[in-house]
Amino acid sequence: MKLNVKRTIFVGLAFMSISSFWQMYDNLIPLILQNTFHIGETWTGAIMAIDNVLALFLLPIFGHLSDRTQTRLGRRTPFILTGTVLAIFFMLLIPLSVRQENFIFFFIALGGVLLSMSIYRSPAVALMPDVTPKPLRSMGNAIINLMGSIGGMLSLVLIIILVPKVDNPDYSNVFYGVAAFMAAALIILLLTIRENKLRIQDDEEDEGETYEGDMDTDTRRSFRFLLASVFFWFLAYNAIITAFSRYAIKVWNFVGGGFASAQLVAFGAAMIAFIPIGILSGKVGRKKTIMVGIVMIATSYAWGFLFQSFSPLVYIVFMIKGVGWAAINVNSFPMVVEMSRVRDIGKYTGYYYTASMAAQIITPILSGFLLEHVSYRTLFPYSLFFALVAMATMSQVRHGDSKPTPKLENIIPDD
Repeated sequence: MKLNVKRTIFVGLAFMSISSFWQMYDNLIPLILQNTFHIGETWTGAIMAIDNVLALFLLPIFGHLSDRTQTRLGRRTPFILTGTVLAIFFMLLIPLSVRQENFIFFFIALGGVLLSMSIYRSPAVALMPDVTPKPLRSMGNAIINLMGSIGGMLSLVLIIILVPKVDNPDYSNVFYGVAAFMAAALIILLLTIRENKLRIQDDEEDEGETYEGDMDTDTRRSFRFLLASVFFWFLAYNAIITAFSRYAIKVWNFVGGGFASAQLVAFGAAMIAFIPIGILSGKVGRKKTIMVGIVMIATSYAWGFLFQSFSPLVYIVFMIKGVGWAAINVNSFPMVVEMSRVRDIGKYTGYYYTASMAAQIITPILSGFLLEHVSYRTLFPYSLFFALVAMATMSQVRHGDSKPTPKLENIIPDD
């Protein structure tokens, strides 16, 4: 059994598009809210949580809808096409609203782009397991996450290059660049992936499987602990992602888009690690690989707290963070999907995102409150605490792992 690497790369274009947008969103929208519209930390965190509130309800809905959709383009592709086109349209309105300093216009444009992203996130992620056999999904997810990292790195590079090193700079060119990249990724995906021809048929994997409706007590317990772990490590991770641009500017005295350099290092380290992690998880198991990843991100948060000002050693911290997060991301989604039927992958993708989005609703507000009313120095200890909680809950997961696949032929391209 071999993974078709080339096809998986093309499937990953949708996730690359998503990651490119969210990296720009998490870094630039908080700065726009504070510098242009003069909104405080707590309310900035609340606004940054809106996308996650929407996603909490919409991602399971659109994931389930895509399970039940049948068109000549497939069941996921129509959502990817519609969501991407709408997201690009509304995204291009954001810099216009900022130049006009019109908060109502800005808020409407932001709401439109967040709704549009919700349309296609679950279907885009569900497309990989739709066309990939279960034993190969950790490796497939490694490639998908590699594509996502490329998208995220592109946004960071655009921020570094296109954001002037001045107070309250103009971010318009970054929005235009990301919009063009999303459009190109969509076009290539539509030209290369014929979803209906590639999809694994429902009866190929469903026979003899155990599903949520008839889980035994132990399996159901593991499933809940896994979703709890997703919730807690996203509490930790998203706090850093959402607040880091402000933290780097106010605590480490970065100027312009220079703060993106540390996150660029994290993405680069993750990109290098994704494929080795996919191979490792096939040998030692998904759970063990995730536990190593949690230890690594916890270590990076503990170390990051020690820096009173910027030091080149910060890049090592973010390298550790990037590799740790890669180990978690490569394996957590396949563990959730392991319990699903092929016909219900979109629904289980929604469960995964419900857990992660619930965390991302809470953490920008809670961490933002601590930043504003206690100290910016609370950011890394906050994330460390929830990473340790995630380690405790993940230790209770007993199901959803994969059987070892020791042969490296599993990653040979199948043309």
